[in-house]
Amino acid sequence: MLNRLRGFMTRVMTPLADALLKRGVSPDAVTIAGTVAVVVVALWLYPTGHLLVATLLIAAFALTDSLDGVMARRAGRSSSWGAFLDSTLDRLADAAIFSGLVLWFFGRGDDALAGGLALACLVLGSVVPYARARAEGLGMTASVGIAERADRLAAVLTATALVGVGLPSVILTVVLGLLAVASAITVVQRMATVRAQVRAAS
Repeated sequence: MLNRLRGFMTRVMTPLADALLKRGVSPDAVTIAGTVAVVVVALWLYPTGHLLVATLLIAAFALTDSLDGVMARRAGRSSSWGAFLDSTLDRLADAAIFSGLVLWFFGRGDDALAGGLALACLVLGSVVPYARARAEGLGMTASVGIAERADRLAAVLTATALVGVGLPSVILTVVLGLLAVASAITVVQRMATVRAQVRAAS
C-alpha cells in the first residue's frame, strides 16, 4: 500500500537529492547515515521510554528511505551494490526497531507477552526477506505475502506513537500480535510458492 507513495516521494526528494550530489555526497553515504541514525534512536530512546520522540525521528528517516535511490538514479550510479547495501541495511534498521521495543517491554517487567510478540516480529521479520532472497538465489520467485515491509513498519510506528502520547500499551501489543501472525503467514506463503515452483519444474 505505502509503496504507491514512491512516485510522490521521488518528486519530493529530487531537489534534495540534487543538492546533496552537488556537494559531493554519495548515495551510499546517505544509506549508511540513515541506517545508523535509526539504529541509534531505536536502541537508545525506545528502551528508555521515549516512544513518541523516537518514533517521530525514525519516521522522518523512513520517509527519506528513497533518497539514496533517487540520488543514484540522478547521478547514473544505480548498481547491484547499491541495491544490496540498501536491502541489507533495511534489515538492520528493522531489527533495531523491534529490538528497542523488546528492551522497553522487558525493562518494564510487567508485559512479557508484548515483549515476546515484539521478539517474534524481530525473528519473523528476518525470515520473510530471507525466504525471498533464497528463492531468487535458486532461480525462483517468492514475492508473495500479505504485508509488505513498508506496511509493517507503518503499523508498528503508528501504534508506538499512539502509546507514546498516552494511549494504553495494549494497542501496541495487539498490533505486534497481528504483525507476528502476518509475518508467519507470509513465510508459509513463500514456502508454498517455492514448493509449487519446484514441483512444476519436476
